[in-house]
Parts: sequence; structure tokens; C-alpha cells
Amino acid sequence: MTWDGPENGGGGGVPVPADTSTRPAAGLSSAEAAARLRADGPNAAVAPARRHLGGRVLRQLSDPLVALLLAAAVVTAVLRDYPDTAVIVLVVLVNTAIGVVQEVRADRAIAALDQLAAPTARVVRDGRDVVLPAADLVRGDLVRVEAGDVVPADLLLAEAARLSVDESALTGESVPVTRTVGGEASAGTVVTTGRATGTVVRTGTASALGRITALVASTRPAATPLQRRLAGLGRMLGFAAVVLSGLVFVIGVVGGRPVVDMAVTAVSLVVAAVPESLPAVVTLALALGARRMAGARAIPRRLHAVETLGSVTVIASDKTGTLTEGRMAVQHAVTGDGSRYGVTGSGYAPQGTVHRRGEAVAVPDDLRSLARAGLLCNDATLAPPTGERPEWAAVGDPLEAALVAFAARCGLDPERTRAAWPRVAEHPFDQELRRMTTVHRSCDRRYLVVCKGAPENVLAAPLVDASAEEIGELTAAAHRLAAEGLRVLAVASAVVDAPPADPARPVGLRPVGLVAVGDPLRAGAADIAGSFDDAGVRLVLITGDHPATAAAIGGQLGLWREGDPVVRGDDGDPARAHPQARVFARTQPEQKLDIIAGLQSRGHVVAMTGDGVNDAPALRRADIGVAMGGGTEVARQAADLVLVDDDLSTVAAAIGEGRRIYDNIRRFLRYALSGGVAEIAVMLLGPLFGLAVPLLPAQILWVNLLTHGVPGVALGAEPAEPGTLRRAPRSPSESVLGAGLGRDVLVTGGLIAAVVLGAGVLAAHWDRPWQSVVFVVLGLAQLGVALAVRAPRPRGARHGNRALPVAVAVSALLQVAGVLLPPLRELLGTQPLGAAELLACAAVSVLPGLVLRLARRPGGAAPGDAGPRDAVPPDGTATDAALPRPGAAAGVGRNAPGADSPGAAAGVGRSAPGAGGPAGDRRSASRDQGPAGRDDRL
Repeated sequence: MTWDGPENGGGGGVPVPADTSTRPAAGLSSAEAAARLRADGPNAAVAPARRHLGGRVLRQLSDPLVALLLAAAVVTAVLRDYPDTAVIVLVVLVNTAIGVVQEVRADRAIAALDQLAAPTARVVRDGRDVVLPAADLVRGDLVRVEAGDVVPADLLLAEAARLSVDESALTGESVPVTRTVGGEASAGTVVTTGRATGTVVRTGTASALGRITALVASTRPAATPLQRRLAGLGRMLGFAAVVLSGLVFVIGVVGGRPVVDMAVTAVSLVVAAVPESLPAVVTLALALGARRMAGARAIPRRLHAVETLGSVTVIASDKTGTLTEGRMAVQHAVTGDGSRYGVTGSGYAPQGTVHRRGEAVAVPDDLRSLARAGLLCNDATLAPPTGERPEWAAVGDPLEAALVAFAARCGLDPERTRAAWPRVAEHPFDQELRRMTTVHRSCDRRYLVVCKGAPENVLAAPLVDASAEEIGELTAAAHRLAAEGLRVLAVASAVVDAPPADPARPVGLRPVGLVAVGDPLRAGAADIAGSFDDAGVRLVLITGDHPATAAAIGGQLGLWREGDPVVRGDDGDPARAHPQARVFARTQPEQKLDIIAGLQSRGHVVAMTGDGVNDAPALRRADIGVAMGGGTEVARQAADLVLVDDDLSTVAAAIGEGRRIYDNIRRFLRYALSGGVAEIAVMLLGPLFGLAVPLLPAQILWVNLLTHGVPGVALGAEPAEPGTLRRAPRSPSESVLGAGLGRDVLVTGGLIAAVVLGAGVLAAHWDRPWQSVVFVVLGLAQLGVALAVRAPRPRGARHGNRALPVAVAVSALLQVAGVLLPPLRELLGTQPLGAAELLACAAVSVLPGLVLRLARRPGGAAPGDAGPRDAVPPDGTATDAALPRPGAAAGVGRNAPGADSPGAAAGVGRSAPGAGGPAGDRRSASRDQGPAGRDDRL
């Protein structure tokens, strides 16, 4: 038995069955392959168990608030309040349909893995090459792959010629990995250069791709913070409504009222106390938020994901293709005299600029010579944009394609340059020499010899003819570049009269310079990190790339500086790292799950961003998964939100949108629940003030229908408050009625009840139809509160939600119509009121709303509305923020990130990377804070 450890290119610790031997020339026989296929099963991901529609619907209806609404629908149907019944049933149907669609979307994440797998494979069977469906591969099959092929199963390589494999989708490594005889090529990876023959050692769910399939299948998204809060609210409201309505029933019966009448009244109060339009408000707010985000080219695949972003306290981001472009580019170049230049450009596009000390400069001759040498000693080309692919693309090794783009940015025409210097001999790159050499004929019949490779293998005698001082200066520059997380190549060349006898071992070349290749940050990435800071959200970098590369990117983002830990997934358990660790490197898909679970166990609401197959399990496990639109289909299917244009700044805007939605839901709850509290208080206290039956059941339901209906839904469309993105996120443990909202509901309900009872008592004293007065004032007062709890707006700004005043006006007219129109009077049991009485009712009804407006704090946040708060518990309880900042010895996996550096192609990079970069010193108190520690659950 062998092991697929890291040195063999595997994930480590997975035993390879011993019976994988085969005769390399003949492969397996068809009979033996068929027997193994029957024993092991097809080379395919296990299809998820099919879920029936009935089971999906029942899971949605088991939600406490939905169950309470169903009970309310039954009651309203018994009371023959069919309009209310229809509204409640419609709300339940819409929410159930949305939930079922969400479940179907989740199951597609596993099905998408089939799109990544190779559909066919070239296999040796019965001594001849055949093309078979990849699903028919078995252990022991002999498979051939070449450039452009997707590896169909885990292969143990028997032959390999210049083989490099793109493993970014599985591991996060941004640079193709060289594989040699005896190593492994993992299923789902793509051959970028060369060719190979290998024996299948693992298929199906046992392969590298299959293990990720199993992780995605076993990882189910948790309920969102809003769903958890609303479930708790539903249980609380159901219990409170039943208890208080029962109390009203007892008081009425004791007071001599008929049992049947009081039973109907108690049931009506239960319906009134339940904000049945809450799901509609939530759905509308989420739908409007989703529409706004879609306009910003961010597509929510799950409606609740829009709000969840507003509760996020940590964003765990993949590096390759998310914070970086996911494409290799020459970022710096050093000429033979030690001059350093910066190079900028987008992706593989030939356009770009060269700068030195921050200023654009004309390309000097020595830099152009370096670019020409890198272009000639190169097998890659660039493909121009097409209708289906709007950007330039690499054809061949991405690192070599970066050298082609570099040459174009230095003013060279790649095709003409190569035509002017035709290649006549070469020695391709090999792992032993760690360099590549090409020989080109010049127009004067002399020869240009170019060698590129790892600095310690190129900058050495007798290959180069240079002084120790020159070699030392370039070697030191290579160390500095590698310490920044870049892949460093040295280039040497010479013009000779005759081609070298052995191109593999040229001598007497002159150092031309160094090129530093890396995956550059996306434009504006550092500013994006700053916007997360302002919103009180921590950004954490999780990547499968090298520690030095991760630290360098973290330094540019302001996440890492000298002395901070870089937690390595290949050196300990990253999930147990110091809570302040911000950069994780060499992580496997399973470890990403553990890191996210660890953050969640400390009370964080975690958003995960990524684009690769290796990110899919973590995208499912996080509270919200955010996928790049240009990433893999597997990541997009597993995510809750897809960024169409791969712009991470959209996430910052989405955080503000999520907070706006949550603020509006709390605003509606304050409005709707205060009305329910007022109705129950009026029914409980009315008899004490001489109002035997303050309201009839039909009157209660009418007020409930008008106030909780259209005006309540219109509140869900309120615009964002000023400063929404400059406040700390809410504590995940905070109840939806926390932060004073429960208190404000009681206060507001008390104000409404006091005004209603006062009006009723005065009307009774003056021998007026007091029950009709109570009915009118109760409805109008609640509508006045709807206007009072609107979102504050900057001075001079026009309010964007015009639907609310219209909804309030229409509902107010219908409320007054209840005492004016004979058919409604007969239905509701009211008596007519005169114009003077109605004006008096209207004047009294504005008092609760007026008090609330006057009580609004100067900062613009009404009591109970969302507003800026510290993310530190008031009792001083230690959160992540209170822990000591890790130093050089803190944290698990505290290794010098420069060790076995990626310049390590160059064998350099032993020093820790610095924090150089545009955001290297940026720190804010909010970004190291954990979630607020309050627990205001009711």
C-alpha cells in the first residue's frame, strides 16, 4: 500500500489500494475492467437522494411562524373573514414556494460537479487505445492525457513529459504544478502543458474530486440569522397571544359576558396579535433588495442571503480569483544593472504600463532585452478576445503567458519578434536542472542563446559569466521579490557564433535580469478591505496557496504585517488557531470547513467568498456563500450570492442592503406589534374604565386587516438610514426584538392604548357612540405610528418611499368608511359619527405618532431603530476583540511564511514577507472585534 501524501501531489493520508497494478503496454482486459466496474461502481459522483415535493413542502410548513399563520387562517375561515383568510393563505403559499426553490437550488451544487468531470477518457484496453466515457474507468486502467485534457480520475504517473497541471480549482494554487513519474494527477485538474500516461488509483467518491463531492453533499446550509430570529419570534408571539387572549376570555366571562361571545373575541385577539403580514413584509423587502443587487450585477440565489449579509461579522475570502485576478502577470522586473521596474496591466491583455518609483517611464533598452529574452524562451501564446470570451486568454503555461504579455507591454510584437528570431534548438524545462534553454538564429547568421529558470540554477558559473558582485546583487533582489510572495525567474542570454553543443548546459551567458510573476490584486481590492473595516466586518484570507504569497497579499490588503501569524493548514489544525489570525495558507477543502465552523462557534456570522471547486463545501457551510461569476459552476451552484462581474466591492454594498432590510423588518415589527399590544390592552383595561366590550370581533379583524396589510408591507420598502455602513453589525445572539425594540413596542402600544381608552371614556361620558370612537381612533392611531417610524433621511433629501403615505391614506379612508357606509356599519357593528366627531378622532389619533417623532434622538435613530452601537459587550465580557493581539510567537502554525517560498521555483524567499503595499499599515479597531456580546433574547 502506498500513500497519497503532499510530496506526491495528493491531499495526504489517503491510502491507495494495492491492487492497481497493470501491464503498462496492454492495460486491462475488457473482462477484467468490467469485473472491477461491477465491484467498485462507476467513476462518478454519487447522485443525491431524490427529495419528494411533499417532504419539501412539509419542511417549510413546520416553521413556527408559518404554523401560527395557518392556525390564524383556520380561525379567520371559521369566523368567515374570507379576505383575511385569503391574504394569510397567499402569504404562506408564496413563502413555501420560495423555500422549496431554495432546496432545489442546494441539490444542484452536487449535480454541477458532473460538469467539471471529464466526459471521456483515452484508455488502453486490450492492448489498444480507446476512448471511453470517464464514468467507465476502473482502478488499474491505463489512461493517457495531454495538454487541455481534464484528468478523469486520480492517476499514478507512469510516464510524464513536461507535464504541468492546473490544480487551482481543487487547491487554490494559482500557478500550474509540475508532475513527474511516480507523482499523482488528481481528478478534475486540467493538463496545461505536456503529456502523461498513468494508472488509475482512485475513482468516483474516492478520488480528489469525489472527496469534495462528498463534502458538498454532507454540508447543509444552516438557518440564516433572520430565520432563526423569526422562528424564535413566532414561538414567543404564539405563546403570548394565546395567554393574553385567554386572560381576556376569563375576564369577560367573569364579568358576565356570554361564553360564546368571549370565545370569538379571544380568538379574534389571537389573530390580531399575530402580524400575519410579516412574511409578506420580509418577502417584499428581500425581493426589493434582490432586485437592487441584481442591478448591481450581484444575483442572490437565495432570498434570505440578501439580509444575511447585513448580519455578517466575518468575511472569509479565498485568494485566487476572488481578491486577485486569478491570472498570472509580471509585476516587477529587475534588469542586469539592478534597476527595478513595476509593470501594470489587466490580465493577459497586451496593453499596460511600465513605471519606476511610482512614475510611468519609457521602456529602456535593457528592460526590452529582458522582455525579448523571456518571450523567446517560451512556448506559450495569447488568444485574443472572442464573442464568447471577452478577455485575452493564455494558451499554454500561464506563467509563460505572463512573459508574453510582459513583452507586449514593453512594446514588442510577440509574433514578429519570434519570426525574426526563429528557434533552432532547445532544452525544455526539467525538474533536475530547473531551467529552460532555447537557441535562436539571428539575421546575421549568429545565434542567440536564452536561458530562464530558478535564480540559483541560472545565476551560477559556468552558465553565466559575471562577477560575484553582479550575481550577489541579483540574488539579493530575487530574495526580496520572493519575500513579497512572487514567483521569481532569472534570465540570461548571449549572442554566439555557433550554437552550443549541448543546449541543456550552455556556458558564458550574461545575466539579463529577473522577472517576478504573481497573481495581482484585483483593482480596488485594498479599498474594498477598507470598506469592510468601516462596516465593522473582519476580512479573513483563506487560501491553499503558499504562506509567503498569502502573507504578501494580506499585507497589501492591510490584513497582515510583520509578526502576525500565518496559519498553515499543513502544520497543525487551522481551526484552532489564535482568534486574531487573519491569514490562512495551505488549507485543504476540509480545513476551510473547520475554519468557518470555528468562527461560527465563537459567535460570528460568516460569509465565504470563493470561485473554485475547493471552495464549494465552505460556501455551503458558511452563513452565506458568495461566488465569483467567472469561477466554476460548482462554486456558483453552492453559493447564495453570485457576483456576475467578480467585483468584491458589491459585497460591501450588499452588506448595506442587508442592514436596510433588517432595519425595515424591525421597523414593521415595532409598528405591527405595538398595534397588537394596544388592542389587547384596550380589551383588557376597557372594562375597568366602564367600557364593557371595547371592540367587537369583526372590528378587531377590520383594524388588523387595514393596518397590518398594505401599510405594513409598504414599510418594508423604506430607504436605508444615514450611516448604515458606518456601524457595527448586530450581535448574532441578539433577538429580533433586542436592542430596545421590545421595550419600544410596549411603550408605543401603551401610547396607542392610552389615547384610545381616553377617547372612549370621554365619548361614553358625553353619551356618544363610544365603541365606534374606540374603533376609529385605534385604527387611525396605528396608521399614524406607521408614518412616525419611517426611516430618517438627511436634511433636505426627498423621501424615496412614496408608497407608504399613499397606503396610509387609503387605509385611513377605509377605516373612516367603517362608520360612514351603511353596508360596512352593518358588517362591523358600528354607529355613524358626525364630521366634528371624526375630526376630533383624527386629532386625538395623531398624538402617539407625534410623541414618537418628538422623541427621536438627534442622531436620527428613533428608539428601537437600528443605529450605531459598539461591538463590545456592555458588561466587558471578553470577545475576540478583547484577546491580546498575537505577536511573533502567538497562534497555531506560526511558521515563517517565507519558508519553502514560491520564489522557490527559485529556491529563494526564506525571509518573511513584509507588509508592503497600499494598505500595509491600515488597522481599525472594528476589524479586530468579534460580534457584539449582548444577548437580548426574550
